[in-house]
Amino acid sequence: MGKGNIKDTICAVSTPTGVGGIAVIRLSGMEAKRMAESCLKTPSNKSVILKNRNAKFVVFYDGDAMLDELVATYFAAPHSYTGEDVVEFSCHGSTYIQQRILQILIGFGARLAEAGEFTLRAFLNGRLDLSQAEAVADLIDSQSQIAHHLAVSQMRGGYAKELEQLRQELIDTTALLELELDFSEEDLEFANRERLMDMVVELYSKVKRLSDSFQTGNAIKNGIPVAIVGRPNVGKSTLLNALLNEDRAIVSDTPGTTRDTIEDSFFVDGIEFRIIDTAGLRDSDDPLEKMGIERTYKALEKSSIILLLHDSQLPFEEFKDDIEALANHCHIDKTILLVHTKCDLCKPDIDRGLMTAAKNGKGVEEIKRFLVKTVREKILKNTDVLLTNARHYEAMNKVLAALYEVRKGMEADLTPDLLVIDMRDALYHLGTITGKVSSDDVLSSVFSRFCVGK
Repeated sequence: MGKGNIKDTICAVSTPTGVGGIAVIRLSGMEAKRMAESCLKTPSNKSVILKNRNAKFVVFYDGDAMLDELVATYFAAPHSYTGEDVVEFSCHGSTYIQQRILQILIGFGARLAEAGEFTLRAFLNGRLDLSQAEAVADLIDSQSQIAHHLAVSQMRGGYAKELEQLRQELIDTTALLELELDFSEEDLEFANRERLMDMVVELYSKVKRLSDSFQTGNAIKNGIPVAIVGRPNVGKSTLLNALLNEDRAIVSDTPGTTRDTIEDSFFVDGIEFRIIDTAGLRDSDDPLEKMGIERTYKALEKSSIILLLHDSQLPFEEFKDDIEALANHCHIDKTILLVHTKCDLCKPDIDRGLMTAAKNGKGVEEIKRFLVKTVREKILKNTDVLLTNARHYEAMNKVLAALYEVRKGMEADLTPDLLVIDMRDALYHLGTITGKVSSDDVLSSVFSRFCVGK
């Protein structure tokens, strides 16, 4: 969690590095108000008294000399981001002004904040739980409208409420078993074993649903993965370039030009798509090409949507073999669009799929509309409660493993003292997500992801 004392007053630039019109410097801690007022005067050279939730136009002084005219906003504890007294200076974006303000504040006794320390204090002061704190980092990193929506929802506690409900159900179930331990000599049973099994099975189902949502949540957070697949020289790289609107991949009439997967991103209607151009699927003795084909199959596994390309100049009957081969390597939930390419070179008589001539732009917008429709109808069924964090996913799987052991134990008619061990284990791992149970190592890992100033 860093070496600084949590009672220190800390400061940092909260806006990105570099010169801009405005920069924001944040000061947080018990001495924040006193330090700020020591540096500030009114434009008429009078002392400044900062009022809670009040933005004031002031002059920041470096000794007896004016450094900058700026706006100072004071937030009194506990009603601030960190839960402490906070003053935010909106100064001019000069790098010199920013650094000089920090030096002056440090001279008054503040210290530079460590990465994520403002949000860490918000967590320690009960303003956010750990999952909400991590959602702050996701909000900063969000690159699309949907990723932003998901981060805001989680930051406001939608995901945390679901976890708290799960945690309470785990506590209630564990309590029934622990009551039996307290009255073990009387041989009392506080919960019918059949009912208790139903409770554990229901808990397992809820946790499994959350765990399974990670694939969708991770895709939203990092871009919906879309694979372009097909035989060599079918027009995959041409379609990639058309979707990206740039010459990202080399286009050649020579089959097998693409030997590796090529990835890039584009946005449509606030949704980020991570498009993957793959090596052509065919039998090959070329070791490099074979490696590329192996990576194609790996790309298929991690893709949510697959664009399967067919050269419309070739018989469709041959293409059916490609469909069958693809089906053998794809999960049943994947969405596949048949895309018939090079339709400007012939008159295809096919009533399935989408006709394209990507080199001329024909069909490209239709593909984009298909991608957006698929995401909204099949992937974004519920974006309010989704697992997006790899640490949470790992913890959820440990909860599942513990609940599975409880189920096995109940089926084997184990005594309550043995069942309680696994129930407590499930509670512990669920608690690590929200911070109900945490360690310095976990906190260090979480908050090291943040930028200084947040």
